Amino acid sequence: MSKIELALLKPLDSGIITELSAEACLQQRLLALGFRVGRKITMLRKAPFNGPVHIRIGTTEVMLRRRDALFIHVMKISEKS
Repeated sequence: MSKIELALLKPLDSGIITELSAEACLQQRLLALGFRVGRKITMLRKAPFNGPVHIRIGTTEVMLRRRDALFIHVMKISEKS
């Protein structure tokens, strides 16, 4: 298991959120969307050309700017099979 930024997860990989290192404004937005330390998160898809990432957290699916996903650190728990 390795600790990486959420934006670096491959599609269908999962992880546990270990840290939100964003500025206060973005951190508030992420918390409102359900991003909390200890929650399981799955990378569903990545848009090409550094576009947004499609994330599942719990039963909620969210699209995030890739640069915002760099502020979310996860402990990777599975590989794409």
